[in-house]
Amino acid sequence: MAKIFCVANQKGGVGKTTTTVNLAAGLAKVGQRVLLVDLDPQGNATMGSGIDKRQLELTVYDVLLESASITEAAIFSDKCGYHVVGANRELAGAEVELVDLEHRDQRLKLALAAVQNDFDFVLIDCPPSLSMLTLNGLCSAHGVIVPMQCEYFALEGLTDLVNTIKQVHANLNRDLKIIGLLRVMFDPRITLQQQVSEQLKSHFGDKVFNTVIPRNVRLAEAPSYGLPGVVFDPSAKGSHAFVEFARELVERIPTM
Repeated sequence: MAKIFCVANQKGGVGKTTTTVNLAAGLAKVGQRVLLVDLDPQGNATMGSGIDKRQLELTVYDVLLESASITEAAIFSDKCGYHVVGANRELAGAEVELVDLEHRDQRLKLALAAVQNDFDFVLIDCPPSLSMLTLNGLCSAHGVIVPMQCEYFALEGLTDLVNTIKQVHANLNRDLKIIGLLRVMFDPRITLQQQVSEQLKSHFGDKVFNTVIPRNVRLAEAPSYGLPGVVFDPSAKGSHAFVEFARELVERIPTM
């Protein structure tokens, strides 16, 4: 039975997509069957998984409008070792089209139910805004993985996200909870980052993952080659950290 996790943060530019594709590649490396669902109309997770969003015949847009199943829309990325339900610009139109439909916030959940025994992990890359697309992701997930930089404004964004998760938990999805906070783009030389990191650990305790993803040039370069850093340069510090994070996540599953 697949564990379904959203990678979400309402603050933009915190490395959500980098986290999603590298975690997917890391989990595949440690022997897990992984499905990545790209819910962002920009399609960055699709492109970053070695799949050209412009060539897609079926996308998550078709899944949400129930004109295709997950099985039909999913593509296996040979380079990365996991399946992808991709997205492109037409997904932006789904926002408007979903408004008048029944079960508009449960569309993805219903679609994923059909493949829950085919995968060990489903990772959903959400857009930065709280939209109908993000709501579909949150309604279908068992939990949320929150990538965040150790900076002051990131703490403010985290408060908003926690409130959103509480509301969705109360009204739409009783399973939803924060799985953990992942510290990304971390530079131990910066005192403020160390201070914020300590604040997170004292406030959230074991909800903060032990693994820390360092600021790493190779991770930043990888998307321009259409690959996760874990695949692009497996020897890079950032790649090692994501594989370590994948192992930590697998180990945590029985205790969740």
